[in-house]
Amino acid sequence: MDRSTTRPMPTRRGLLVGATAGLVARPAAGQVRRVVRNGRLKQAVCRWCYKDLSLEELCRAAATMGLVGIDLLNAEEWPVVRKFGLICTMGSGVCTIRDGLNDRANHSQIEANFRKLLPLAKKHGVPNLICFSGNRKGMSDEQAWDNCALLLNRVKSQAEDLEVNIVMELLNSKVNHPDYQCDRTAWGVELCKRVNSPRFKLLYDIYHMQIMEGDIIRTIRDNINYIGHFHTAGNPGRHELDDTQELNYKAIARAIVDLGFDGYLAHEFIPTRDPLISLAEAVALCDV
Repeated sequence: MDRSTTRPMPTRRGLLVGATAGLVARPAAGQVRRVVRNGRLKQAVCRWCYKDLSLEELCRAAATMGLVGIDLLNAEEWPVVRKFGLICTMGSGVCTIRDGLNDRANHSQIEANFRKLLPLAKKHGVPNLICFSGNRKGMSDEQAWDNCALLLNRVKSQAEDLEVNIVMELLNSKVNHPDYQCDRTAWGVELCKRVNSPRFKLLYDIYHMQIMEGDIIRTIRDNINYIGHFHTAGNPGRHELDDTQELNYKAIARAIVDLGFDGYLAHEFIPTRDPLISLAEAVALCDV
C-alpha cells in the first residue's frame, strides 16, 4: 500500500475490452467485457489507485471484468460493493502505516478499532482486515515483535470466532515507507509464529518485497502458510504490469495458483495510461 503518488492520475475513463490470447485492445464506444476466463486466482483491485473513478464506476467495471472484489475500503464503503455482486476483499480502518501495533501507546485505540470492525467485517462478508507494524522509531525488532504479539493475542480469539483474517502488510522501507518495521518476509513470519493463529497472516506485497528482497517465487513457496493476501504493481515505478518493469507476473501468478492458494490477489499499481485498459491487461496476465 502507498496512497501517495509521484505522477498525476490519468483523467480519461476509457472502458474495457475483453482479452484475446492474453491481449486486451481498446474498447469500442464504452463497451465493457469480461476478462477473467480461468478464474483459478481470485483477483481484486485496490480502490485508492483509481481516484478519478467513483467507487460505483470502479465496481461496475470490476464486476464485468470478472474480478471478485475491491481492496482497501473503509467500513462505510463495504455495503456499496455488495450491490455489484462484489465483496470488500480487504477492509481498512484499524491503524495507520506509521503508527501501528509495535507501539504500546497505540494499543488502546487499535484494539477498540479491531473490536468494532471485526463484527462489521463478518456482517458485510469482508474476509480480511489490514493492519501495520508502524515505523521503527528506534525500536528493536525484539521489542516490536513483543508489542505486536501482545495486542494481536488479545484480539485473535475474536477474529477466530468470527472467521475474519487480520493481515499485516509487508512494505518496503527503501523507497516508499522509510523506517517501516515489517519490511522483510522473515520479520512478518516470526510475528506469525509468535501469534500462532490461523486468522493472523501476512499481506505479501510483491512490489514492495521485490524492492527489499527479490527472489519472489521462492519466498512465496517457502512461506505460503503465512501469507493471506497478495498485492501487485510493476517495479520499478509502481505502474502497469507490462514489459517496462522487471517482474514476471504470469509466472508469479502461476506459482501462487499451483500452491493451492485460496485467498485473493489485488492489483495495486498506479496506472499511467487509460486506467481500466491497464487494469484489464493486468487481470488477463494473472488469469493463469
